[in-house]
Amino acid sequence: MTDPLTGALLAGAVTLVGYLSEHVLTCLVPAFFIAGAIGAFVKKDAILKYFSPDTKKTVSYGIASVSGTVLAVCSCTILPMFAGIYKKGSGIGPAVTFLYAGPAINVLAIIYTAKVLGFDLGVARAVAAVTLSIVIGLVMAAVFRDHDARVRAAAPARTAQADDDGRPWWATLAFFASLVGILIVGASQLPWTIKFPVVYALTLVVAVLVIYTFERDEVTDWAYETWDLTKKIFPILIAGTFALGMLAYFIPPETFAPYFGDNSIGATMLAALVGAVLYMPTLLEVPIIGTTFGYSADLMAGGPALALLLAGPSVSLPSLLVISRIMGAKKTVVYALLVIVLSGLAGFVYGNIVG
Repeated sequence: MTDPLTGALLAGAVTLVGYLSEHVLTCLVPAFFIAGAIGAFVKKDAILKYFSPDTKKTVSYGIASVSGTVLAVCSCTILPMFAGIYKKGSGIGPAVTFLYAGPAINVLAIIYTAKVLGFDLGVARAVAAVTLSIVIGLVMAAVFRDHDARVRAAAPARTAQADDDGRPWWATLAFFASLVGILIVGASQLPWTIKFPVVYALTLVVAVLVIYTFERDEVTDWAYETWDLTKKIFPILIAGTFALGMLAYFIPPETFAPYFGDNSIGATMLAALVGAVLYMPTLLEVPIIGTTFGYSADLMAGGPALALLLAGPSVSLPSLLVISRIMGAKKTVVYALLVIVLSGLAGFVYGNIVG
């Protein structure tokens, strides 16, 4: 008879091997290269300078809501960046939109969600994260108008223009399109006799573009950004997935079915509340929902899963404590309530439409 510790270790190993074999080569490796390329070739500083309260709302909120695809950060990494733009005179709406959307729209997490938990949930997460980030920012700006008034009084509006890197637009477009093509084809269910030639051809396109249209320093930056993301995220994902497998041995997913097994408003709100309290490093929310809460085994409904995906990466008890020191307790409480309520409602709507 297997003792509990041995059984837990075996369960952790089985879970880890399953995730590695199914998702790493065809999903995470191309995703890390895409995220690294975005981090290296998209001008972050120019983006962050568009957050003035006098900037046109369609520009400031639009940029803030998709910033996570550029920055590829988690909730712990977004906090110092949020503090910087908030203290330098950002409007509170775009700053909060940036704070929420940064981790929620993380390109790695969206891709991983779609691959592991299903395409529908991945798309719903991306669309809802962008939408909720803008709504949360607009509400915060409406509630705390005095903040923007003080910012306007202290400094004039600022604008910024992104630097021109001199590269033909079609080269950058073809570069990113080829990387995304490698990801889509590699993660598809096509036979390897079709996958391999297509992935090989797209890889050659990337190589040619890198050699003839990119500077050596840019390629070095791409490699550095990719490696930096990998070394920060991948070890946590490995250790976390193994630990979740062990946890599932002692607390099976069936435990949570009575709480998250349907798409009721109570289930989705509870999931959003749990997400707002727990700290989940980037990408780890996917195996937590799939394994610990049992979404992959149909023990967790889609509504609570989406609510947890929307609330969990963006806020946590530790991050809320830090945010309160940046913009004050009152603004932090309003922000947290908006995240929980809107994430729960989004999960409820998704669960009852799809379900």
